[in-house]
Amino acid sequence: MKPSLKHTLKIDAHQHFWQPLRGDYDWMPLENLTLNRAYGPSDLEPNLERHGIDGTVVVQAAATVHETEYMLGLADATPSIKGVVGWINFENPSDMKHLERFAAHPKFLGVRPMIQDIPDVNWMLRDDVQWAFQALVDLNITLDALGFAVHLNNFLKLIKRYPEMRVVYDHCMKPQICDQRSGKDAFSKWATGMSQLANETSGCCKFSGLVTEAGEGWTIDDLRPFAEHILGAFGAERVMWGSDWPVCRLQTEYGDWHDIAQDLTQSLSETEQAEIFGGTAARFYRLS
Repeated sequence: MKPSLKHTLKIDAHQHFWQPLRGDYDWMPLENLTLNRAYGPSDLEPNLERHGIDGTVVVQAAATVHETEYMLGLADATPSIKGVVGWINFENPSDMKHLERFAAHPKFLGVRPMIQDIPDVNWMLRDDVQWAFQALVDLNITLDALGFAVHLNNFLKLIKRYPEMRVVYDHCMKPQICDQRSGKDAFSKWATGMSQLANETSGCCKFSGLVTEAGEGWTIDDLRPFAEHILGAFGAERVMWGSDWPVCRLQTEYGDWHDIAQDLTQSLSETEQAEIFGGTAARFYRLS
């Protein structure tokens, strides 16, 4: 008998909590009132209850170890937080002590260097940061790979260098859907690169972030070819849904993106949908 979505663990594999008064969200535009406000577990809880989400993975939004400590504190106090993806300074080998300390926490899952914000596209291949990637392998913790199409080839090189590293590609590697809508070809290079990652690495892919990259005035049909490519390339057992809340609120609300994602996966079997909306994340992150 096929499992019913109603009886399968549902996981939001990618969301954020933050408090701007902490002072380390350097990317956050002060004039953007949607983003520049505090978001905590009590703000998200109604969405989780409404859509039957059993738990979430909270992902770093600041390039400091202090924010990771803040998120782990939230996780200690919040049963719905199943795990935390934090940050360390890959350019500082002495941060190994932080990584080892974090790894001892039962809800610490891995790290995410903010590669999309680093000007040097070849940063991940630099000799001075390789200790950190090796440490992820040695400690058996995960890498959330954050970047754009321009980073795809280097991610392929990196992950093939560390084939045992558990990696998930965030936000479908942020295809520039807004450029595609304006008549530029943002699909071909991205699609080729994502297919290579799917075929030549064991990494998973987060089905998240598409609405943010679509720009104002998007429709579900703008998202559809990108979603279909990810689902076809990786397969449901390597795709995990994430809300990217509250960043998604720049374009749509939590429930709307949840419903859109269900629409984009409606042609799949219940078993495959159960993988995307919970099973893959639980397995990849080893959530209890």
